[in-house]
Amino acid sequence: MTDTTQFLEHIKQGYTFKGDAAKIGVAMLDGTVVPGADIFLPLRSMNRHGLIAGATGTGKTKTLQVISEILSDNSIPVLLLDIKGDLSGIAAAGVENDKVKDRYATLGMSYAPAAYPTELMTLSKQRGIQLRATITEFGPVLLSKILELNDTQAGLVAMIFKYCDDHKLPLLDLKDFIKMLQYISDEGKEAIQKEYGAIATTSTGTILRKVIELQQQGADNLFGEKSFEVDDLMRISNDGRGMINILRVTELHDRPKLFATFMLQMLAELYATCPEAGDLDKPRLVMFIDEAHLIFQEASDALLQQIETIIKLIRSKGIGIFFCTQSPMDVPASVLGQLGLKVQHALRAFTAADRKVIKQTAENYPETSFYKTEDLITQLGIGEAFVTMLNEKGIPTPLAHVMLCAPRSRMDVLTDSEIDNIVSQSKLAKKYSEEIDSISAYEMLNAKIQEAAEKAAAEDPKEKEEKSFLEKMMENSTVRQVGRTAASIITRSLLGALGLGGRSRRK
Repeated sequence: MTDTTQFLEHIKQGYTFKGDAAKIGVAMLDGTVVPGADIFLPLRSMNRHGLIAGATGTGKTKTLQVISEILSDNSIPVLLLDIKGDLSGIAAAGVENDKVKDRYATLGMSYAPAAYPTELMTLSKQRGIQLRATITEFGPVLLSKILELNDTQAGLVAMIFKYCDDHKLPLLDLKDFIKMLQYISDEGKEAIQKEYGAIATTSTGTILRKVIELQQQGADNLFGEKSFEVDDLMRISNDGRGMINILRVTELHDRPKLFATFMLQMLAELYATCPEAGDLDKPRLVMFIDEAHLIFQEASDALLQQIETIIKLIRSKGIGIFFCTQSPMDVPASVLGQLGLKVQHALRAFTAADRKVIKQTAENYPETSFYKTEDLITQLGIGEAFVTMLNEKGIPTPLAHVMLCAPRSRMDVLTDSEIDNIVSQSKLAKKYSEEIDSISAYEMLNAKIQEAAEKAAAEDPKEKEEKSFLEKMMENSTVRQVGRTAASIITRSLLGALGLGGRSRRK
């Protein structure tokens, strides 16, 4: 058999799956597309997570777009975290040009432009569905990890949550939490210490500074009501396609802590809400995190551990997570080892450090006799990538150099008027547009403090004046010294009268 025949048989055996699968491209050998060497994406293993990596301009965003389209066509909802702001075009139909036409002809596929059912979401005041969560929903453990607190400080946060539970004080937004910190340091310190023990003032000050730091990154928009329900991410459109939810977080590229905060809370809420599912024929939801290096570069060890734990566990809920970044080395090894599907676009070798990364990257892929992976990884064309994934048995498929199909939706952003049109027609935008300020810990504590102040002011003025005069007298150092001297003399006189005043010298 010739090399081409062997290669074709090798690919067909590796990329034939049981259950539903969708074609994403055709494998290449020696730089040429091999007819019949179709590469399929098995929907059953899409909850095994994945990685889309490559240098700027190599086509990784378009790959993310293609996979999202395939999932939507198969009634699988998608959540896209759009950092660069270039994914909104998926809501509009694409335009067939000569390049797209030639590519589809080469792949033996037909191009049909399509617009996909889309919801636009935001964490700030941009147009779209406002995503919020309450402090209570975050819980003391996750909030402590986000604020990077030590064990003592984390214990204090847990005590605050316990106190609020016991006294029916809702923690909804950051002003509630800040008010609680101030309360336990001042007016409520004595009462709380009787119930829960001593409180270190230095700890409350440190926690307060960290909360203010989070506020400076815009966290006030994230915490509060109306709280977003994760079930609204898993909707099917009227035509049977999965909804594509695009969370536009372009303003968060310089605020990685807030970005990681939202992502962790969303994953934790999905994990807590969704029932155990095991390996479904297709996932309930697939989440794509663009520019994922922003999470990992600034994340603390505790935050990384939390991400790793959630990724390991959430697969059993039927939810897949895909990271999109420039280099696989951006993703910690503990997380990288959990990613089943890998789509590696070209990397550039400008420095010795770049060559070292390329060598490490090549070693992460299955060995093959058909390619020199380390050399070819720098020569991949735009829209070409190394691909390997897991079959239904969890076994990695053969490494393939693949020419990927182009998106059927627009490969550009929406105009302002198109965004307005989508938001105006969205039922979810209306559902979450109202910002609710319920009576919570902030208002309740303020009322409690005001009540105490009014009660003190209502005391009898004469009694208050006499009490004040007595307190001033007792606080005077001279008066205190005279009192101590008088008490000492009286005590010695009494002891002397009883014959207990000590021995006297006889002459």
